[in-house]
Amino acid sequence: MRSLLYASAAFCASGIVFCAGCAADAAGSESREKKAVMESSVHQETTQETAACASSVLEAEEAFPSGEREDKTEVRARTEAHRVLLSGSAEKAGRKSAEGSAGTDAALFSPEPDHTARQAPPGTDIRQTPDAADIVRIRDYIPDIRVDLKYATDDNFTGQVIYDFSDAWLRYGTVLKLEAAQKAAKEHGMTLLCWDAFRPVSAQFRLWEVYPDSTYVANPNTGYSSHSRGNTVDITIISSDGTVIEMPTGFDDFSALADRDYSDCSQAAAEHARLLEQIMEEAGFKPYFGEWWHFSDTETYPVETAPPEME
Repeated sequence: MRSLLYASAAFCASGIVFCAGCAADAAGSESREKKAVMESSVHQETTQETAACASSVLEAEEAFPSGEREDKTEVRARTEAHRVLLSGSAEKAGRKSAEGSAGTDAALFSPEPDHTARQAPPGTDIRQTPDAADIVRIRDYIPDIRVDLKYATDDNFTGQVIYDFSDAWLRYGTVLKLEAAQKAAKEHGMTLLCWDAFRPVSAQFRLWEVYPDSTYVANPNTGYSSHSRGNTVDITIISSDGTVIEMPTGFDDFSALADRDYSDCSQAAAEHARLLEQIMEEAGFKPYFGEWWHFSDTETYPVETAPPEME
């Protein structure tokens, strides 16, 4: 029964549009005055027939016994959809006749082209996802990580500024692992603090120029530091409110206290260093035994000069 009702409603709609098309054809051959009168008449008749069709659908729907029909709200929703369909068809027919079309069926039934430009919503980040090997700014992807690049200041063992940028950079693949480490640190009420990350080849030469001792600085003439591969960080943890916590040593301390044998430091310092080591290893980093703060991604990359974005 309902199928017949819906078919009837659809038939009404098609008949209305067809009539409007015929009227438009006839109007095209009349004078402007007669055409205007006919268009008004067609519009009025179309509106009345549309309402009649929609009303009959509603009445028929509600005539079903409650045990045989669907939920009343759902029925009303579908009926309203019929009204919108019918009125939309009528309005479209009226609009076409008013435009003074040639009266062809193609003109009445062809869909209107949509020339609206597709644009991203305001505030949407439309950047493409970087490749794993791309060198990116860490805080673009981990905004809550703390950064204090020691070699961008003279607060390092050389006493001199080694590079002239203050943002930390890494391979995108390494950043994803560091993001996981940051989330883990926050679960312990901590946050990561980055002391050094990607170190351009030019910075490694500068470091060697200032302190040419291969015990502490990789000689760029014979091999580069893993920092120049963009997959290595010198990092520590601090409390989430920024309070410094006890660690075995400070940054770039080349004494025996700096290695991962924590038997020679306080219990608190050892626990904190082990926590950092656990967080980083679980995220996909391997620690360097000689420096408790030094971690490299298990994924390696070639030595890289500074990307254009850093210059």
